[in-house]
Amino acid sequence: MRIDIVTLFPAMLEAPLAQSIVGRARARGLVDIRVHDLREHATGRHRVTDEPPFGGGGGMILKPEPLAAAVEALRPAGSDARVILLGPGGRHFRQEVARELARRPHLILLCGRYEGVDERVSETLADEELSIGDYVLSGGEPAALVVADAVTRLLPGALGDGDAPARDSFSRGLLEHPHYTRPEVFRGVSVPAVLRSGDHARIARWRQLMSLWRTWRRRPDLLETADLTPEEQKWTDGFRQGRSPSDFLD
Repeated sequence: MRIDIVTLFPAMLEAPLAQSIVGRARARGLVDIRVHDLREHATGRHRVTDEPPFGGGGGMILKPEPLAAAVEALRPAGSDARVILLGPGGRHFRQEVARELARRPHLILLCGRYEGVDERVSETLADEELSIGDYVLSGGEPAALVVADAVTRLLPGALGDGDAPARDSFSRGLLEHPHYTRPEVFRGVSVPAVLRSGDHARIARWRQLMSLWRTWRRRPDLLETADLTPEEQKWTDGFRQGRSPSDFLD
């Protein structure tokens, strides 16, 4: 898979993309991520990439010509690369969107900056706009890192454990179960006995149950669309009646 990121600030991206899971996936050739300086696609002596908005107002707007030149250089004629503008007006980036994008061979991510991007980029150049949340960032670079990380970890071989993505939070619409490691007791709080029991079937049931309980407590909105088994639905009904996970464990 290839991911091209177009930005005014390449240095914001290069170091993070060289680290951890993404860095290892790049080194192993599982994903080809390239960062491109938007100024290289601007024309003129000063390589201007932004201008004041028509109609007045504060801030600067990214010009459409440099972004168009960048996309045309990165997407040859007939290419099936998907061009994504990272900005607040797009659909929310969720795990199912990450899975959708991970199935594509080529992504081109355009990072917005300043007051915004000329609307004609969204209308004529980008295939879609994506937002990573309802808050204001200084630019699209953090969003590009989020998308690249979420997509890369879904690629075959990117994680040491091939089953790990299926257990991650949001993989089934639920939050992941709690995790514990050594020491067994930390500041008076012990690791749950079930995790030290060696009973793998009981541990699996506990994890399934606690995943649902954590979602019920922290993100009940996710349960409206989660893919629940009949047993999980029974547990959820029990939570609504005031029952706790311990009522279902044994």
